[in-house]
Amino acid sequence: MKRRDVLKVLGTSLLALSATSSMGKLFAQAANDASGAAAVGAGEAFPDVVWVENGEPEQLLIAALKEIGGMSRFISKGDTVVVKPNIGWDRTVEQAANTNPDLVAAIVKECLNAGAAKVRIFDRTCNNPQRCYGNSGIQEKAEALGAEVTHIDNDRFTMIPLKKGQILKEWPIYQDYLDATKVINVPIAKHHGMAKVTLGMKNLMGVMGGTRGDIHNSFADKIVDITSEILPALTIIDAYRILMNHGPQGGTAEDVKLTKTLIMSHCTVAADHAALPLFGLTPDDVEYVKNAAKRGLNKVAIDKMNMKRINL
Repeated sequence: MKRRDVLKVLGTSLLALSATSSMGKLFAQAANDASGAAAVGAGEAFPDVVWVENGEPEQLLIAALKEIGGMSRFISKGDTVVVKPNIGWDRTVEQAANTNPDLVAAIVKECLNAGAAKVRIFDRTCNNPQRCYGNSGIQEKAEALGAEVTHIDNDRFTMIPLKKGQILKEWPIYQDYLDATKVINVPIAKHHGMAKVTLGMKNLMGVMGGTRGDIHNSFADKIVDITSEILPALTIIDAYRILMNHGPQGGTAEDVKLTKTLIMSHCTVAADHAALPLFGLTPDDVEYVKNAAKRGLNKVAIDKMNMKRINL
């Protein structure tokens, strides 16, 4: 065979191999897409929101996870997970200003059992950080189960664009939050003098930099502007004890109601809507919750959301 014929055959073979390789990639991508679609389809069998009551914090968590598909539905092997509780106040667990430490610890355990490589916990506190982390009970109990609990470093905020912002077009967000592969938002349900209630969206202020007062002005729009870019994979609302008055700090036993309840959803907006009846409120009473759905931050249809209630 002449040299030019050999080269011709070789060239044809290489083209065929290249085409085969490209087709292989296309088929692999198609398989991945089909697998993803199947996973979404399977997810539709789970409720949008789970409401569990009359149990202790870990019991409530386990029951809710069972109904919603387990922690492994949200956390994968090797994930760096940020668990974001409310640790903003120098208050004890009985005063219901911070997230219940037993619930936070149980979430840490479930994340690690699901294969998370690391679980990180932090919050931008309003009172002294050391006292907040200590008196809340969260640092001790979360660290005992393997979480990395750190204080906010004010030099680690990064300005991010807010593509859906109506008033704000950018805002600084804590870099460790942005670096996470998964986020679980764990607010405590409580009264708030300015916003009416603290729930999932409001709890994310703990990873926002800047001046809080700048957010409080036109709050119902600005909180939606910012959270539109940082919504978590899972929201778990701690309503074991809820602060009914004088929030967000509280301070007296008379302000606290023992409800032994937990609300869970992959949609923060749905979780917030579901929690409003704890305070006798509707979305029309809480403008920022209403605005979030109006502007499309919800992952499920709020007026048709499937909520499962469980009484332990």
